[in-house]
Amino acid sequence: MLLPDEMLSLQQTWLETSLGQYLLAKEQALYDQAVVDLFGFNALQMGFLQMDLLRNSRIPHRFKSSEFTNELIANHLRCCDDFLPFADMSLDLLILPHRLEFSERPHQTLREAERVMMPEGHLLISGFNPYSSWGIMAGISKRLSCRKSFAKKFPQRFPWCGEFISLARMKDWLKLLGFEIISVQMSCHVPPFEQALWHRRFTFMDRLGERCCNILGGDYFIVAKKRVVGMTPLKPNWKKTPLKSALVIKPTQSRPSQKKILKTNNKK
Repeated sequence: MLLPDEMLSLQQTWLETSLGQYLLAKEQALYDQAVVDLFGFNALQMGFLQMDLLRNSRIPHRFKSSEFTNELIANHLRCCDDFLPFADMSLDLLILPHRLEFSERPHQTLREAERVMMPEGHLLISGFNPYSSWGIMAGISKRLSCRKSFAKKFPQRFPWCGEFISLARMKDWLKLLGFEIISVQMSCHVPPFEQALWHRRFTFMDRLGERCCNILGGDYFIVAKKRVVGMTPLKPNWKKTPLKSALVIKPTQSRPSQKKILKTNNKK
C-alpha cells in the first residue's frame, strides 16, 4: 500500500488528466442528483476532496474529512476511516467516493459507517467495477508493476493500484450490516484511454452502454439506507371502528322492545 501523501500526489495528478476529468464529471452529476432530496442535520464526505459532492445538499452542517492535510485542498478534519471520531448515530448522510478500494480494511470502514449513521440515514458509495474495461486495465497494470523488468516503466499509478470491489460483493457487505439498497447506477462506459483523441472517438459508448450493457460500466454508484431491526413504522388501521369518546353520555338502560311490552300486558 502507498503512503497517504504518495496516494494524494498520484490521485491529484491523475484527476488532472482527460480520463480523470471524465470520471469527475460523471460522478459529480450522480452525487448532485442524489443528495438534493436527502435531509437531516449532519453530512460528511470522506475523501476525493477535489470534488464538492455536497454542494447540492440541503443539510445545514456539511463536513469533509481526509487521512492527510493539504494546503491546496480544504478539509474540516483529518481522521482515519477505520475509526471515525464521531458519536454513535450522529450522521444523517455519509459519502464514500472510492474510499473502500483504497482502504486497508474496507470491512472496518463500513462497520464504522454503520456505527456513526442515524437510523434511516443514507450512505452513498462510488467504486470502480472490476468486471469492466477499467477493471481489465487495473489487472494489466498490477501484473506489469509486479515484474521487475517492467516495474520502472509501469509503476503503480492511481487508480489502478487500488483493490477494486465488485458490485455484488459490495451489496452483500451492505446487507450484512443492515443497509437497504435504494438504487444502483453505472457510468463511465468509455474504455480508460489516456489519450484525449481516442477518448473522444469512443464517447458513443456511454449511450450504447446505458442501453445495452449497463452492468459493464467502469464505475458504480450506490445509494443505501440504514435500517434498524425492531423499528417498524406504525400505519393506521382504517378498518377498525373509530374510538368512542368517554365524554359522550350513554343511556344506562335501553328502551323496552315491543315484544317485552306485549308480554307484560298479557301477564296483567
